[in-house]
Amino acid sequence: MKYKIALLPGDGIGPEVVSAAVDVLKLAGEKFNVEFDFKEYLVGGVSYDKYGTPIKDDVLQACYDSNAVLLGAVGGTKWDNLQQNLKPEAALLKLRKSLGLYINIRPVKIYDALINASSLKEEVLKGTDLVILRELTGDVYFGEPRGMDENKGFNTMIYTKEEVVRIAEYAFKVAQKRSKKVHSVDKANVLEASQFWRKTVNEIHKKYTDIQLEHMYVDNAAMQLVRDPRQFDVVLTQNMFGDILSDIASMITGSLGMLPSASLGSKYAMYEPVHGSAPDIAGQEKANPLATISSVALMFAHSFQMNKASDIIEEAISRTLSDGYRTPDINQSGKSSVTTTKMKDQVIENFNTIYDEQALGVFTL
Repeated sequence: MKYKIALLPGDGIGPEVVSAAVDVLKLAGEKFNVEFDFKEYLVGGVSYDKYGTPIKDDVLQACYDSNAVLLGAVGGTKWDNLQQNLKPEAALLKLRKSLGLYINIRPVKIYDALINASSLKEEVLKGTDLVILRELTGDVYFGEPRGMDENKGFNTMIYTKEEVVRIAEYAFKVAQKRSKKVHSVDKANVLEASQFWRKTVNEIHKKYTDIQLEHMYVDNAAMQLVRDPRQFDVVLTQNMFGDILSDIASMITGSLGMLPSASLGSKYAMYEPVHGSAPDIAGQEKANPLATISSVALMFAHSFQMNKASDIIEEAISRTLSDGYRTPDINQSGKSSVTTTKMKDQVIENFNTIYDEQALGVFTL
């Protein structure tokens, strides 16, 4: 089996974390007899600097022609003053819309070894394992009209029936494989778009009577995530709210550098860490590659249906953390931090160990 992977390292620390994740991809491919054809393309600020656009049409076509896309990060203060359609982030929005990536999966779990990396109390965190399902092609990011002049700026929050139906269906199906509980997050007390969202989610829920559905306003959900994250299992939410809530959820893991994501559509898929480009540490070997490596685990599970490879990557990350390896963003020990490369190398070492243990029947996932 051979898969084409489009690599979009992007800006800042993007190239560093993507490079680390590709090494893990290659290793897993070797172990499970899968070949990868990697092609790398410019996207984001680096693309604007060279071509005057954050994403070229041929790069978008390369994504269409690939089995999966691996993105690093885009953006940086260097490009803040560009007009909206030329900013690095415009490339990300165009990728999501053009590839039809309507589901954004953001798992949030606490590794026992990192329970002290968060500012939240251990008794609040322990056992947290939830997934945020963020709708990705609607809401204020894409609604028209939008714009600004000297006296005002405006955006349109809008949802179509199809947009809400398809992600609600997905959320209930995910819940059936987990704890059969969905929290749908909106702002239906003041926003008509959210009222439409809630009405449609309720309609879809009638087909999934085995699932417990609870609606929650986004401001309350933000508070509840840090007060009692264990009450959540599947969180279904609108685009903008999901963007905010998943960043809040980084307080559970201790760092944005620990949160992976998968963006899925009916034909295409893109994987990326939740964190930004962190230009202040770019090129210094300080970036945490674990979110991107974990995104690769999601790629194996969702794009290639190779759950065993995915599970071994996740277990390798867990062992690496249990062994005490920390990049600066998650280092609360006072001991020396490791580099991006060292963290990746240790994940690879643990991957090999776990793979060999499984072959000998010593360790079972």
